[in-house]
Amino acid sequence: MQIQVAKRLQGTEEYYFSKKLREIEEMNKTGIRVINLGIGSPDLPPHPEVMAVLNENAILPTTHGYQGYKGIPALRKAMADWYQRYYNVFLQPDTEVLPLIGSKEGIMHICMTYLQEGDEALIPNPGYPTYRSAVNLSGATAIDYDLTEENNWLPDLDALSRKDLSRVKLMWVNYPHMPTGAKVNKEFAARLVAFAQQHQILICHDNPYSFILNEQPESLLQFEGAKEVVLELNSLSKSANMAGWRIGMLVGKATWIADVLRFKSNMDSGMFQPMQMAAVKALEMGKDWYDNLNSIYRARREKVFQLLDLLQCTYDKNQVGMFVWAKIPHTIDNGYTLTDEILQKARVFITPGGIFGSNGNGYIRVSLCQDEKVFQESIDRIKTNLQ
Repeated sequence: MQIQVAKRLQGTEEYYFSKKLREIEEMNKTGIRVINLGIGSPDLPPHPEVMAVLNENAILPTTHGYQGYKGIPALRKAMADWYQRYYNVFLQPDTEVLPLIGSKEGIMHICMTYLQEGDEALIPNPGYPTYRSAVNLSGATAIDYDLTEENNWLPDLDALSRKDLSRVKLMWVNYPHMPTGAKVNKEFAARLVAFAQQHQILICHDNPYSFILNEQPESLLQFEGAKEVVLELNSLSKSANMAGWRIGMLVGKATWIADVLRFKSNMDSGMFQPMQMAAVKALEMGKDWYDNLNSIYRARREKVFQLLDLLQCTYDKNQVGMFVWAKIPHTIDNGYTLTDEILQKARVFITPGGIFGSNGNGYIRVSLCQDEKVFQESIDRIKTNLQ
């Protein structure tokens, strides 16, 4: 018997990394281990105190039942306090903070809450592929907006304003930007807020990288007028090394949080309470936690710079976040060609920039989620097999 998949899935392909990991698994079976420098999955553990709180709460007999859809009050308060302490953004814990089972689910929740057939949403090119997938699954149409190196990977808002935006309801933005590591600035934030107000577009800001190799974490909500036009996603995946725990948050105006909760409450039954308590502890970590984390990533980034120099790529040393984005030599057709050669000859996997959109075709992205020794081994393999 054959059952046809729903129309909403017919234009949605399997996630690139899902397919690539299967390929890598098959290559590993041949006996030569592939070094994976492609995926931004933190290899470091959370703080020991976070683990201790998880264990303490997990052995209690009263913590294993269903939890509320809005998360426990202690977690909402910890998230609000975290925003106040590090971003200087005041949030009401009960109405302006919504814990999520990872911020990736929040992307889908927002799209399913606000978008339907006939609507449009602006998505960055290059940008996180999930934005496009979630928009398409909602039945709406994804409209690319260009990000280019010449414009510091910021959207050209004047060019966008000249387009027909009458059906656009949402605009996905992500700074520090993945994959390019670009940062937002105060002047651009003000222009973005004005753009959203003028065109009645809800800005959906995905903000999981603000603490990584960034001296001053920023939220779009800290800029004047932003709270009226911005919903922001954040996460403990990168900032607290808790990617597999799936703990994120959606913050913004109370009416929007209530809207999204209407959808979310029909999709899950809350998060495991001991994990929520552990997340509270993670959010209480002081600046020394982030400084130590960044000292590790800084040393790793130097190794990645060496690797990219070996490949004759060029890159901006001021980029931030968990990856290094680099332009390939002009003699190579595209990032896929280069990364496939590296994978086949040196057994090192690097992400081609084209998976993030056509504007990424001339680039590659290297994750910082490996030990320095692994980066050195990657350098040695490339020297031996590609030179």
